[in-house]
Amino acid sequence: YAFDFSVWEMWGSLLQGGRLVVVPYWVSRSPEMFDDLLRKERVTVLNLTPSAFRQLIQAERLSKNPEDLALRLVIFGGEALDFQSLKPWFDRHGERYPQLVNMYGITETTVHVTYRPITATDVSANRGSLIGLPIPDLELYVLDQNRNPVPVGVPGELYVGGAGVGRGYLNRPELTSERFVANPFRPVAGERLYRSGDLVRYLPDRDIEYLGRIDAQVKIRGFRIELGEIEAVLGQHPAVRDTVVTDREDVVGDKYLVGYVVTNQDYTPNSNDMRSFLEQKLPDYMVPSVFVHLDALPLTPNGKVDRQALPAPDQSRPDLEKAFLAPRTPVEETLAGIWVEVLRLERVGIHD
Repeated sequence: YAFDFSVWEMWGSLLQGGRLVVVPYWVSRSPEMFDDLLRKERVTVLNLTPSAFRQLIQAERLSKNPEDLALRLVIFGGEALDFQSLKPWFDRHGERYPQLVNMYGITETTVHVTYRPITATDVSANRGSLIGLPIPDLELYVLDQNRNPVPVGVPGELYVGGAGVGRGYLNRPELTSERFVANPFRPVAGERLYRSGDLVRYLPDRDIEYLGRIDAQVKIRGFRIELGEIEAVLGQHPAVRDTVVTDREDVVGDKYLVGYVVTNQDYTPNSNDMRSFLEQKLPDYMVPSVFVHLDALPLTPNGKVDRQALPAPDQSRPDLEKAFLAPRTPVEETLAGIWVEVLRLERVGIHD
């Protein structure tokens, strides 16, 4: 109930005369139990994060519960949505029953800002994270660093105006003045815009594509990298069901990329497969140095990916195509020892 989504989750149900189903904490941690709860309680409107839904897709596919889902609407929020990840769901359920809707929201603008019904065409075309149009009492502006509107197709920061914009942060006047700014497009006293810190762009059909957080950009060996861009490409691998890319700095001054992946049960690609796949689509400096396979991505109590709980990469020898063959001569031992020291691995074979 302390999560901003709870505002409309609770009141959206009760004010419409609906029945509110409160999910026990441990049920929310188990996709299988959550799937059973949806069927047992005949839930018709479900709101959750994309990360949680991806786990539910897998649980629903394997479910032996004889009761059908009663869902009319599944509404996403809280994270960027990778439309391609919805393909298994659309293959089984189509696009109408239930209707899937992507929503974008900000706590400081009374939660929801935009909405976008999702179609099978969106998924098959592998479009970006489309967040759609503003809800009626809000106004959206995509502005550059000088707060001038940017053309269609050009990324800019999203500013939100209208009735939903909050008054500011409690006892934080400096932060309030930084994030809640005067509206230059409506010269009305007291009218303000909220600076979201999110990067978006208008598409030719006036749809809005979410591109990620402005402050999510990292710098690796002098290259500026958007982690979300790597995640989007890695998610296109046919065997990858879920993924997160982070940067780590286990040794001061030595920052590197790590790709965490959850794969389909029928096929688990090794690191070489995924690296080769990314190298066809991304420059080499955007290819993670290490890949970590997980059964599922860890989630926070609010259903978002818990990046702090992602495990540290195993520094043993990576899964390579050729079997390990130990150094046989003094020269090979010296060379392997150099690679072990530089790459901080336990061992390096002569064919690695």
